[in-house]
Amino acid sequence: MHSCLKYLPARPLKPRATGITIVIDTGLSINEAENLISAAESHVDFIKLGFGTALFTAKLEQKLALYRASGIPVFFGGTIFEAYAIRNQFNDYLRLLNMNKITCAEVSDGSLRMISERKCDYIKKLSTHVQVFSEVGSKSDTSDLTVVEWVTAIRSELEAGASYVIAEARESGTAGVCKANGDVRADLIFDILEHVSNDRLIWEAPTKKQQAWMVNSFGANVNLGNIQPHDVISLEALRCGLRGDTFLTFLPEVPPDGYFLANGERPQTPSHALTLATPAENPLVGIRVPQFTHRQQKPCG
Repeated sequence: MHSCLKYLPARPLKPRATGITIVIDTGLSINEAENLISAAESHVDFIKLGFGTALFTAKLEQKLALYRASGIPVFFGGTIFEAYAIRNQFNDYLRLLNMNKITCAEVSDGSLRMISERKCDYIKKLSTHVQVFSEVGSKSDTSDLTVVEWVTAIRSELEAGASYVIAEARESGTAGVCKANGDVRADLIFDILEHVSNDRLIWEAPTKKQQAWMVNSFGANVNLGNIQPHDVISLEALRCGLRGDTFLTFLPEVPPDGYFLANGERPQTPSHALTLATPAENPLVGIRVPQFTHRQQKPCG
Protein backbone atom coordinates (compact mmCIF):
# COMPACT_ATOMS: atom_id res chain seq x y z
CA MET A 1 0.00 0.00 0.00
CA HIS A 2 1.37 3.40 -1.01
CA SER A 3 1.46 6.02 1.70
CA CYS A 4 2.36 9.69 1.66
CA LEU A 5 3.10 9.77 5.38
CA LYS A 6 6.35 11.47 6.25
CA TYR A 7 8.96 10.13 8.66
CA LEU A 8 8.18 6.45 8.28
CA PRO A 9 11.33 4.45 9.04
CA ALA A 10 12.93 2.77 6.03
CA ARG A 11 12.18 -0.95 5.87
CA PRO A 12 14.38 -3.03 3.52
CA LEU A 13 12.72 -5.29 1.00
CA LYS A 14 13.06 -9.07 1.08
CA PRO A 15 15.42 -10.82 1.15
CA ARG A 16 16.65 -8.59 3.95
CA ALA A 17 19.55 -8.97 6.36
CA THR A 18 18.06 -6.79 9.10
CA GLY A 19 14.53 -6.12 10.24
CA ILE A 20 13.87 -9.85 10.05
CA THR A 21 10.59 -11.32 11.28
CA ILE A 22 10.51 -15.02 12.13
CA VAL A 23 7.01 -16.39 12.54
CA ILE A 24 6.41 -19.41 14.77
CA ASP A 25 3.95 -21.96 13.37
CA THR A 26 2.88 -24.35 16.10
CA GLY A 27 0.41 -26.33 14.01
CA LEU A 28 -1.36 -24.13 11.48
CA SER A 29 -3.73 -25.93 9.14
CA ILE A 30 -3.25 -25.65 5.38
CA ASN A 31 -6.03 -23.06 5.24
CA GLU A 32 -4.47 -21.06 8.07
CA ALA A 33 -1.06 -21.20 6.37
CA GLU A 34 -2.66 -19.96 3.15
CA ASN A 35 -4.29 -17.11 5.07
CA LEU A 36 -0.93 -16.14 6.60
CA ILE A 37 0.71 -15.99 3.19
CA SER A 38 -2.20 -14.09 1.68
CA ALA A 39 -2.22 -11.47 4.42
CA ALA A 40 1.45 -11.07 5.31
CA GLU A 41 3.84 -12.77 2.88
CA SER A 42 5.95 -9.63 2.30
CA HIS A 43 6.46 -9.16 6.05
CA VAL A 44 7.52 -12.74 6.90
CA ASP A 45 11.19 -13.64 6.41
CA PHE A 46 11.28 -17.13 7.92
CA ILE A 47 8.81 -19.56 9.42
CA LYS A 48 9.79 -21.85 12.28
CA LEU A 49 7.71 -24.94 12.92
CA GLY A 50 7.83 -24.59 16.68
CA PHE A 51 9.51 -27.14 18.98
CA GLY A 52 8.49 -30.68 17.90
CA THR A 53 5.25 -29.85 16.10
CA ALA A 54 6.56 -30.74 12.63
CA LEU A 55 6.52 -34.43 13.52
CA PHE A 56 2.79 -34.26 14.31
CA THR A 57 1.56 -31.86 11.62
CA ALA A 58 -1.01 -33.28 9.24
CA LYS A 59 -0.23 -32.72 5.54
CA LEU A 60 3.25 -31.47 6.43
CA GLU A 61 4.58 -31.97 2.89
CA GLN A 62 1.70 -29.93 1.47
CA LYS A 63 2.29 -27.12 3.95
CA LEU A 64 6.03 -27.04 3.33
CA ALA A 65 5.38 -26.90 -0.43
CA LEU A 66 3.00 -23.99 0.16
CA TYR A 67 5.62 -22.05 2.11
CA ARG A 68 8.32 -22.86 -0.48
CA ALA A 69 6.10 -21.62 -3.30
CA SER A 70 5.69 -18.32 -1.44
CA GLY A 71 9.46 -17.95 -1.15
CA ILE A 72 9.48 -18.12 2.66
CA PRO A 73 12.21 -20.41 4.06
CA VAL A 74 11.08 -22.82 6.76
CA PHE A 75 13.00 -24.55 9.53
CA PHE A 76 12.19 -27.00 12.29
CA GLY A 77 12.29 -25.84 15.90
CA GLY A 78 15.53 -26.49 17.75
CA THR A 79 13.82 -29.02 20.01
CA ILE A 80 13.73 -31.48 17.10
CA PHE A 81 17.46 -31.00 16.57
CA GLU A 82 18.07 -31.56 20.30
CA ALA A 83 15.93 -34.71 20.26
CA TYR A 84 17.96 -36.22 17.41
CA ALA A 85 21.30 -35.07 18.83
CA ILE A 86 20.80 -36.52 22.32
CA ARG A 87 19.86 -39.87 20.75
CA ASN A 88 23.04 -39.83 18.61
CA GLN A 89 20.95 -39.62 15.44
CA PHE A 90 22.54 -36.62 13.78
CA ASN A 91 22.74 -38.32 10.39
CA ASP A 92 19.05 -39.17 10.65
CA TYR A 93 18.40 -35.49 11.34
CA LEU A 94 20.27 -34.57 8.16
CA ARG A 95 18.14 -37.06 6.24
CA LEU A 96 15.00 -35.50 7.75
CA LEU A 97 16.05 -32.06 6.48
CA ASN A 98 16.92 -33.42 3.05
CA MET A 99 13.73 -35.47 2.75
CA ASN A 100 11.61 -32.39 3.50
CA LYS A 101 13.74 -30.01 1.35
CA ILE A 102 14.51 -27.85 4.40
CA THR A 103 17.21 -25.26 3.71
CA CYS A 104 17.61 -23.86 7.25
CA ALA A 105 18.20 -25.43 10.63
CA GLU A 106 18.15 -24.30 14.24
CA VAL A 107 20.81 -25.60 16.62
CA SER A 108 19.86 -25.13 20.26
CA ASP A 109 20.53 -26.58 23.69
CA GLY A 110 17.74 -24.94 25.64
CA SER A 111 16.19 -28.17 26.93
CA LEU A 112 19.44 -29.85 27.99
CA ARG A 113 22.73 -27.92 28.01
CA MET A 114 25.45 -29.06 25.63
CA ILE A 115 29.16 -28.32 25.94
CA SER A 116 30.18 -25.48 23.62
CA GLU A 117 32.63 -27.53 21.56
CA ARG A 118 30.01 -30.16 20.75
CA LYS A 119 27.36 -27.56 19.85
CA CYS A 120 29.78 -25.63 17.63
CA ASP A 121 30.78 -28.88 15.91
CA TYR A 122 27.13 -29.48 15.01
CA ILE A 123 26.88 -25.91 13.68
CA LYS A 124 29.99 -26.41 11.51
CA LYS A 125 28.67 -29.67 10.09
CA LEU A 126 25.19 -28.33 9.42
CA SER A 127 26.44 -25.09 7.85
CA THR A 128 27.90 -27.11 4.96
CA HIS A 129 24.36 -28.25 4.13
CA VAL A 130 21.94 -25.49 5.20
CA GLN A 131 21.72 -22.00 6.65
CA VAL A 132 22.12 -22.30 10.41
CA PHE A 133 20.43 -20.35 13.17
CA SER A 134 21.87 -21.13 16.57
CA GLU A 135 19.98 -20.37 19.74
CA VAL A 136 21.48 -19.31 23.05
CA GLY A 137 19.68 -19.30 26.38
CA SER A 138 17.82 -21.71 28.60
CA LYS A 139 14.14 -22.53 28.34
CA SER A 140 14.00 -22.62 32.14
CA ASP A 141 12.93 -19.43 33.91
CA THR A 142 15.13 -20.41 36.85
CA SER A 143 18.36 -21.05 34.94
CA ASP A 144 20.26 -17.88 34.04
CA LEU A 145 23.44 -17.57 32.02
CA THR A 146 25.89 -14.88 33.03
CA VAL A 147 26.66 -12.08 30.60
CA VAL A 148 30.07 -13.64 29.94
CA GLU A 149 28.41 -16.98 29.14
CA TRP A 150 25.94 -15.30 26.78
CA VAL A 151 28.63 -13.37 24.93
CA THR A 152 31.06 -16.29 24.76
CA ALA A 153 28.39 -18.62 23.38
CA ILE A 154 27.15 -16.10 20.81
CA ARG A 155 30.63 -15.32 19.53
CA SER A 156 31.65 -18.98 19.36
CA GLU A 157 28.52 -19.99 17.47
CA LEU A 158 28.82 -17.16 14.95
CA GLU A 159 32.43 -18.15 14.35
CA ALA A 160 31.35 -21.79 13.92
CA GLY A 161 29.11 -20.82 11.01
CA ALA A 162 25.75 -19.64 12.36
CA SER A 163 24.35 -16.84 10.21
CA TYR A 164 22.35 -15.49 13.15
CA VAL A 165 22.10 -16.27 16.84
CA ILE A 166 18.60 -16.35 18.31
CA ALA A 167 18.31 -15.08 21.89
CA GLU A 168 15.96 -17.43 23.73
CA ALA A 169 12.75 -16.18 25.30
CA ARG A 170 10.49 -19.17 24.53
CA GLU A 171 7.16 -18.89 22.73
CA SER A 172 5.74 -17.56 26.00
CA GLY A 173 8.34 -14.79 26.40
CA THR A 174 9.13 -15.85 29.98
CA ALA A 175 12.72 -17.13 29.88
CA GLY A 176 16.15 -16.28 28.54
CA VAL A 177 16.31 -12.57 27.73
CA CYS A 178 12.92 -12.09 29.39
CA LYS A 179 11.89 -12.45 33.00
CA ALA A 180 9.30 -14.95 34.23
CA ASN A 181 6.73 -12.12 34.34
CA GLY A 182 7.37 -11.23 30.68
CA ASP A 183 9.46 -8.11 31.27
CA VAL A 184 12.52 -7.65 29.10
CA ARG A 185 15.88 -8.10 30.85
CA ALA A 186 17.14 -4.75 29.61
CA ASP A 187 20.46 -4.70 31.44
CA LEU A 188 21.37 -8.14 30.10
CA ILE A 189 20.49 -7.16 26.53
CA PHE A 190 22.50 -3.93 26.63
CA ASP A 191 25.44 -5.76 28.18
CA ILE A 192 25.37 -8.35 25.37
CA LEU A 193 25.29 -5.57 22.78
CA GLU A 194 28.47 -4.09 24.22
CA HIS A 195 30.23 -7.09 22.65
CA VAL A 196 28.10 -8.38 19.76
CA SER A 197 26.57 -6.63 16.73
CA ASN A 198 22.79 -6.40 16.95
CA ASP A 199 22.57 -7.20 13.22
CA ARG A 200 23.68 -10.80 13.94
CA LEU A 201 21.14 -11.33 16.71
CA ILE A 202 17.46 -12.25 16.58
CA TRP A 203 15.50 -11.47 19.73
CA GLU A 204 12.58 -13.71 20.58
CA ALA A 205 9.77 -11.32 21.48
CA PRO A 206 6.35 -12.97 21.31
CA THR A 207 4.40 -10.29 23.19
CA LYS A 208 3.48 -6.77 22.10
CA LYS A 209 5.17 -5.29 25.17
CA GLN A 210 8.45 -7.00 24.30
CA GLN A 211 8.20 -6.08 20.62
CA ALA A 212 7.51 -2.44 21.45
CA TRP A 213 10.47 -2.33 23.82
CA MET A 214 12.73 -3.69 21.09
CA VAL A 215 11.52 -1.22 18.46
CA ASN A 216 11.70 1.73 20.85
CA SER A 217 15.19 0.70 21.90
CA PHE A 218 16.77 -0.41 18.61
CA GLY A 219 14.63 0.94 15.79
CA ALA A 220 12.33 -0.46 13.14
CA ASN A 221 14.84 -2.96 11.78
CA VAL A 222 15.60 -4.96 14.88
CA ASN A 223 15.46 -8.72 14.18
CA LEU A 224 12.57 -10.42 15.98
CA GLY A 225 11.50 -14.03 16.38
CA ASN A 226 8.69 -16.16 17.80
CA ILE A 227 6.08 -13.87 16.25
CA GLN A 228 2.61 -15.36 16.19
CA PRO A 229 0.99 -15.55 12.72
CA HIS A 230 -1.87 -13.27 13.76
CA ASP A 231 0.60 -10.64 15.02
CA VAL A 232 2.65 -10.13 11.83
CA ILE A 233 0.71 -7.17 10.45
CA SER A 234 0.37 -5.48 13.83
CA LEU A 235 4.14 -5.91 14.36
CA GLU A 236 4.82 -4.19 11.04
CA ALA A 237 2.64 -1.27 12.14
CA LEU A 238 4.54 -1.25 15.44
CA ARG A 239 7.88 -1.23 13.59
CA CYS A 240 6.80 1.83 11.62
CA GLY A 241 5.48 3.90 14.51
CA LEU A 242 1.85 3.39 13.56
CA ARG A 243 0.72 1.93 16.86
CA GLY A 244 0.39 3.81 20.12
CA ASP A 245 3.32 2.01 21.78
CA THR A 246 5.79 3.37 19.19
CA PHE A 247 3.86 6.35 17.84
CA LEU A 248 6.36 8.96 19.05
CA THR A 249 9.48 6.97 18.30
CA PHE A 250 10.13 8.11 14.73
CA LEU A 251 8.71 11.63 14.78
CA PRO A 252 11.57 14.13 14.22
CA GLU A 253 10.01 16.99 16.14
CA VAL A 254 7.79 17.68 19.11
CA PRO A 255 4.06 17.65 18.45
CA PRO A 256 2.62 21.03 17.37
CA ASP A 257 0.60 23.30 19.62
CA GLY A 258 -2.61 21.69 20.72
CA TYR A 259 -1.13 18.21 21.21
CA PHE A 260 -0.18 16.70 24.53
CA LEU A 261 1.19 13.48 25.91
CA ALA A 262 -1.23 11.04 27.49
CA ASN A 263 -0.32 12.39 30.93
CA GLY A 264 -1.28 15.93 29.84
CA GLU A 265 2.29 17.28 29.67
CA ARG A 266 3.93 19.00 26.73
CA PRO A 267 7.07 17.25 25.49
CA GLN A 268 10.18 19.42 25.78
CA THR A 269 12.60 17.36 23.69
CA PRO A 270 12.48 15.69 20.26
CA SER A 271 10.29 12.64 20.51
CA HIS A 272 12.63 10.39 18.53
CA ALA A 273 15.19 10.73 21.33
CA LEU A 274 12.75 8.75 23.49
CA THR A 275 13.10 10.98 26.54
CA LEU A 276 9.44 11.92 26.82
CA ALA A 277 9.02 9.70 29.86
CA THR A 278 11.26 8.02 32.36
CA PRO A 279 11.45 4.21 32.40
CA ALA A 280 9.41 4.27 35.60
CA GLU A 281 6.64 6.21 33.85
CA ASN A 282 6.81 4.15 30.67
CA PRO A 283 8.48 0.72 30.88
CA LEU A 284 8.61 0.51 27.08
CA VAL A 285 11.12 3.33 26.84
CA GLY A 286 14.73 2.16 26.51
CA ILE A 287 17.52 3.71 28.57
CA ARG A 288 20.32 3.69 26.04
CA VAL A 289 18.79 4.48 22.67
CA PRO A 290 20.49 5.26 19.34
CA GLN A 291 19.29 8.00 17.01
CA PHE A 292 17.37 6.63 14.03
CA THR A 293 17.37 7.55 10.35
CA HIS A 294 14.00 8.64 9.01
CA ARG A 295 12.72 8.37 5.48
CA GLN A 296 11.16 11.47 3.98
CA GLN A 297 8.58 9.99 1.62
CA LYS A 298 7.47 11.81 -1.50
CA PRO A 299 4.08 13.53 -1.28
CA CYS A 300 1.12 11.75 -2.85
CA GLY A 301 0.14 12.95 -6.20
